[in-house]
Amino acid sequence: MFLGLDGVEIGLIIVFLCLFAGILSGFPVAFAIGGSAVISFAIIAALDSSGYLIHQAIDTDSSQYADLIAMGVPRDNISIFRYPDLPRIGEPVFVTGVEDALRKVISGFPLRMNERVLAGQSIETLLAVLMFVLMGITLERSKIADDLLKTMARVFGPLPGGLAVSVVVVGAFLAASTGIVGATVVTMGLLSLPTMLRNNYSPQLATGVIAASGTLGQIIPPSIVIVLLGTLAGDLYSAAQEQRASSVGCSDALTYLGEPAVVSVGTLFQAALLPGILLAFLYGLYAFGYALFNPSKAPAVEMGAASTDGPNKGQAMTWFLAIPFALIGGMIMLGQVNVIGNQEIIVDSFTDAGQTASLRTNVSDQCKAAMIDLHGQEAWDTAVAESAAITAAGGIQESRELTLEEVIKARADLVTNAAPIGSGIAIGFLLLALMLTTARGVRPSADKTPLMIGGAGVVLALAFDAFLVGPLTSPGNTVLIMIVPLALTLYGCREATKLLGQNELLRVVFPPLVLIVAVLGSILGGITNPTPAAALGAGGAIMLAAYRKLRDQDKSGKIIIQATFAIIIMILVGVNFDLRVNQSDVKTENWIAFIVAYGAFLFALFGILYACWVLLASKVLPPVVRETAKVTSMVFTILIGSQLLNLVVISFGGEHYIQQFLKSFDSEFTVFLIVMLVLFVLGFVLDFLEIIYIVIPIVGPVIYGGTMDPKWVTIMIAVNLQTSFLTPPFGFALFYLRGVAPKEVTTGHIYQGIIPFVLIQIAGLALLSLFPQVVTIVPNLIGN
Repeated sequence: MFLGLDGVEIGLIIVFLCLFAGILSGFPVAFAIGGSAVISFAIIAALDSSGYLIHQAIDTDSSQYADLIAMGVPRDNISIFRYPDLPRIGEPVFVTGVEDALRKVISGFPLRMNERVLAGQSIETLLAVLMFVLMGITLERSKIADDLLKTMARVFGPLPGGLAVSVVVVGAFLAASTGIVGATVVTMGLLSLPTMLRNNYSPQLATGVIAASGTLGQIIPPSIVIVLLGTLAGDLYSAAQEQRASSVGCSDALTYLGEPAVVSVGTLFQAALLPGILLAFLYGLYAFGYALFNPSKAPAVEMGAASTDGPNKGQAMTWFLAIPFALIGGMIMLGQVNVIGNQEIIVDSFTDAGQTASLRTNVSDQCKAAMIDLHGQEAWDTAVAESAAITAAGGIQESRELTLEEVIKARADLVTNAAPIGSGIAIGFLLLALMLTTARGVRPSADKTPLMIGGAGVVLALAFDAFLVGPLTSPGNTVLIMIVPLALTLYGCREATKLLGQNELLRVVFPPLVLIVAVLGSILGGITNPTPAAALGAGGAIMLAAYRKLRDQDKSGKIIIQATFAIIIMILVGVNFDLRVNQSDVKTENWIAFIVAYGAFLFALFGILYACWVLLASKVLPPVVRETAKVTSMVFTILIGSQLLNLVVISFGGEHYIQQFLKSFDSEFTVFLIVMLVLFVLGFVLDFLEIIYIVIPIVGPVIYGGTMDPKWVTIMIAVNLQTSFLTPPFGFALFYLRGVAPKEVTTGHIYQGIIPFVLIQIAGLALLSLFPQVVTIVPNLIGN
């Protein structure tokens, strides 16, 4: 043994030294990773060939090893860490020779690339990274962040610590719209730090709140970190649980767990929502509390004159709280009594298949014992009783095709039980009504006649739907019946839009907020997966940036607005009409709907192309495209290089050695704590991309192969990486801020200011550890 170390340990040290040297050399990180893989393999191969690297492996021919096998200890659980007294034999780290190891690395690289990069689901999810990067950079370069900071400063400035709270709010806002940590920290550092210092804010608080808020992009969806981490976590969890099921004698993970071993990026977005909001809330609470105890270091600041035409307290309470609450609460109550509800009358052609038992019970004795140990005796007895009842009833009822009489009866039952008011129309007109009430509250002194006409349209629409529209009414006839109420409502909403546009807060916040809600809503609601949602976000960001640029140039943005409405019309028509015009018998109304939808699609496409032309002419689009290409290329190049480095670690047994060390601990929480500490330290010197693609594949089979919820594990890792990004002296966010901070702000100010937020991060991790429901409640409520 060289220097008293095992050969595999020396190999791991060589790999990480080469990796760190490559990163610190100043050579592009994306290429340094691949280069470090080649160099480290060459060094390890040379030392191994010279006889310097000897691995002390367990002697599998010894009687002690045979005794452990006879006692039923799984081979995979026998290691030098758990059983240090077992006889050992010295062997090279490349057991079958350097040439064979090199051949396996070279031949395994294309296979690994296909699995992790090029294969169907992987590349589809990774494409979301490109779209989210484009969305974030477009919003950042279009000065929307500047508008948000100025507006929020006017809103929160008069409060104690208001400027710091406004930075937290904007940081969370930008996190949900960009997901790029470096860009957010730099943008807020350039825009808000000088303002806070001019208003006598403590440099420590100012820099701390900017750095901390800028890292929220790592956890608040749509986070690029979660997209990349989730893509990998899904594969690791599935493979680890299959291996776990096999080790206890079960045929597959579905049998052993009683549920599919699947975790998706969309589910992780759902899981990350509350932790992200929790951290932002704790940041804001600290800033407010700091200002209360240190008013001279975080004074209240009046950033602009308040409007004299705004609502008084009573009007604000009425129109912004009481009436919206009454409208939403009334709709929920009407839904409970089936006045508002589903009017769908489509009947499936086949019956539902019979219910199966909650657990599979036709398993081996070894698998049975393992399932009882996992689920408990009561759950197993319940599953056995369910299986017996199914068998007594003749087995699982197969799905069969319904007869014509059954179809007619089922449809008649649906018509009879249908709610008088359809939920789709009710929700649509509720949103329009809330728009009218908000406009009334924003400008109480304005002419209320148009708003009252709009409100009458809403009431008329609900009445028409209740008495004139039924489940059997065709979509075309529904449109004709609702056209008058809709026209009245839209007339009122048109005037409401003008009033809302006169309010600076709504004018600045509402457009990007709608974009964020559209992107996250489609993912969190399970409507689509992250990639189409990211494409929607990128297109919306381009149109939003183009509209902002046109307004800056005192030009009309009507085409952008009309294109946005065209997208809405296209979606509404597609949802309510059958657009399959290639069938033999197509109704006239469906042909008309198809023409309308196709026209809306063409106009929306024209609007996006026009927006691109506006950004190109104003020299915004070229730098956005270049930056997007640079960031995306870096991500994919790091992914490719990390696969090569992983194969090198596997080739001399490094991955197996680390996993055996982690498995030697009896408590999986202890293992997870060790991994979290290692990731925290590595976060000082490695970017999240290197950690995700180099470290997680090595430790993932262990931390995802136990009983811990994979959603909780993944979110804890993301928050942990966010914490290491903030921790002095090596936190990346601190270097980003140091690069744009003025000269009077020292590195010491930044380090002192960030410490309370690091403690908040640690407290957040503790809360998530003690109350994992914070992570799991949203996915459990929404479902997949």
